Amino acid sequence: MRSSKDFFRPLAVGAPQPVTEIPARPSRAIHFFDPSNEKMAAKVPQMVGTVDVLLGNLEDAVKADNKDAARSGLVRIAKENDFGPTQLWTRINSLDSPWVLDDLTTLVGEIGDKLDVIMVPKVQGSEDIHYIDRILAQLEAKAGLDRPILVHAILETARGVASVEEICGASPRMQGLSLGPADLAADRRMKTTRVGGGHPGYLVRADPVAEQPDAHRSTYQQDLWHYTIARMVDACAMHGIYPYYGPFGDIADVVACEDQFRNAFLLGCVGTWSLHPKQIEIANRVFAPSVEDIKHARRVVAAMGDGTGAVMLDGKMEDDASLKQCLVMVELAEQLAAVDPQLKAQYDAIEVTA
Repeated sequence: MRSSKDFFRPLAVGAPQPVTEIPARPSRAIHFFDPSNEKMAAKVPQMVGTVDVLLGNLEDAVKADNKDAARSGLVRIAKENDFGPTQLWTRINSLDSPWVLDDLTTLVGEIGDKLDVIMVPKVQGSEDIHYIDRILAQLEAKAGLDRPILVHAILETARGVASVEEICGASPRMQGLSLGPADLAADRRMKTTRVGGGHPGYLVRADPVAEQPDAHRSTYQQDLWHYTIARMVDACAMHGIYPYYGPFGDIADVVACEDQFRNAFLLGCVGTWSLHPKQIEIANRVFAPSVEDIKHARRVVAAMGDGTGAVMLDGKMEDDASLKQCLVMVELAEQLAAVDPQLKAQYDAIEVTA
């Protein structure tokens, strides 16, 4: 058994010191792009500053014949651009693929100083994170990096969900988790072909009326992913890392996309994936507290004083638990205002009254 004293020591001689706390950096939208697609790659410079995370995708959606081009394209993009407040992530190929070693050795060696996070697909258990942890330490030492690259895992298998707590705690590098609904649905043998979102067949129905057994009964669509997201949020909170919703595949259905993003935000997720620029605007709006929420939160903080006791605001009791909830919102607003001038203006304009 590994000693807890060793947990925050480098896994390779010359590797950077592991982080003791994952920084809270805004990541409302993780926007995916294919570095082998010249049209997509050309848009990257103008997207810097408009999205919290740009992710060069090397795995799914990149054909086998384009894997090398995607990898070299990401290296070129990283070297040619200053990303400023926007984080640069990548999703490498799966650990059982023939491309993953080249992904790791090339990217860490060539642009390790530019990469903030490496997203690892189809993580099954802590052993996958241990493997990535060790090899990244070796490559960082070889490249002379002075900060560790963080790791983000995608939950895409039933075993991964069952092992979610041990995955979250497997390494100091762990930055967060994303839901991978399509692969997870297939692995679970769920009967849906949608990429995220709900399903009209997954519903509850109102009870029949005794006097009118044949009368219309209302139905209510349920969320296929509620259990998985809630479990993921708890595991991430337990280990001080961040949960994310994954892809919403129906690009045209912006209404349902916003609903799904908001459900994830309310449950505790800090961001989501963006597969199209129109989803960036939705994510930036949904994964930020509203002006009304921040106004109320600031009122509670101001009224609670030292945080003890209880007060009445608008006929509702607010106590220390209420204060903790409000501080979560206020802290998030401050983090987002630091990178989003439009949000900063909205939050700064709030007037707090008694």
